[in-house]
Amino acid sequence: MTNPVLSSLLPVVLLAAIGFIAGRAGWIRAEATRDLSNLVFMVLTPALLFRTMSTVHVEQLDFKPVAMYFVAAVLLFAAMLVWQGMTRRATVLALAATFSNTVMIGVPLVSLAYGAPGLVTLFTLISVHALVLLTLATVVLELAVAREAVASGQHGGQHMLLTVLGAVRNGIIHPVPLPIIAGLVFAQTGWVMPPLIDQPLLLLSNAFGPMALVLVGVTLTFVRVGEHLKGALGLALIKNLAFPALVAGLSWSFGLSGLSLSVMIVAASMPIGANVFLFSQRYQVAEELVTASVAVSTGLALLTVSLVMALLGGV
Repeated sequence: MTNPVLSSLLPVVLLAAIGFIAGRAGWIRAEATRDLSNLVFMVLTPALLFRTMSTVHVEQLDFKPVAMYFVAAVLLFAAMLVWQGMTRRATVLALAATFSNTVMIGVPLVSLAYGAPGLVTLFTLISVHALVLLTLATVVLELAVAREAVASGQHGGQHMLLTVLGAVRNGIIHPVPLPIIAGLVFAQTGWVMPPLIDQPLLLLSNAFGPMALVLVGVTLTFVRVGEHLKGALGLALIKNLAFPALVAGLSWSFGLSGLSLSVMIVAASMPIGANVFLFSQRYQVAEELVTASVAVSTGLALLTVSLVMALLGGV
């Protein structure tokens, strides 16, 4: 039987490799990566998030299995901020330590390893994964941007309350939280998306994963991973091992067990999601380190995810 970890990670590695080859061959120039990043962040990401959330009925979801996942994620996110400082760079690294590739890798992996019951739990997590973590990161990033602007005198003597309110507003009127909120609101109406609208959204959503991963590969062409290997390896180990260990420890301390917990721990052990790379590009911070970390985390996942699943008895 094909190893589920290998079969789900290989397409990710191959897509990044295709992007790397395209960049190395000069088919995509360095100056074009910013435009591609904007395309993914401003067009493909909102389409994916809105379409995903437009079918989520909150009252039908069981959030008990995922509660500890987010408790662990917020604790680790806060710890990274305290450790690295309350800056844009610290926020992006905190997101990297907590944001998993739950869709492109998580869905096929959990499907192969745990079947339909495992997917139900994973989809419950996915339905709020971006809503919680990306919205949190966006608000903190906008606060950091506002704080930097105040420190540099760009906002003059603007009251801090206005600065905070402006950051929160920017954190909501944003390509990530806004489509999530809009999708959730649409879902609660009970309406069905017209095929004329749903089909283009589906095509854009399907393009997100491949485009984001190819873009990671292209960017790797212009980044010396070796120069960031130490930092990337450290961040990858935090994401791939420390985060699932924290989820497991907290959950077991509260007496949780069973298939749902196993799925949460495996989801936490997934490598860093491509959205983190897009945030680093968007806010122009730690781009090379994050790119290297996504690559190292994905490669390392072949070993670390297998280890986590073996310890859980899932392989």
